[in-house]
Amino acid sequence: MDLILGRFADSEIASLSEIELSELERLIDAPDPDLYAALTGNTEPNAEFAGALFERIKSFRVADHNA
Repeated sequence: MDLILGRFADSEIASLSEIELSELERLIDAPDPDLYAALTGNTEPNAEFAGALFERIKSFRVADHNA
């Protein structure tokens, strides 16, 4: 998860609002297996993960990393 979230943060952190930064911190603290499964589409995201920032990270991962 460090690679996915780290690359996203490196690329997008300057454009994140304070609320989005808080959401990103929450996602960083989430259990890796749960978050990874949701980001890869293997499971639906938990309600605590779901939202615009989660979708932005998911899109970033697919668009930039062909995964």
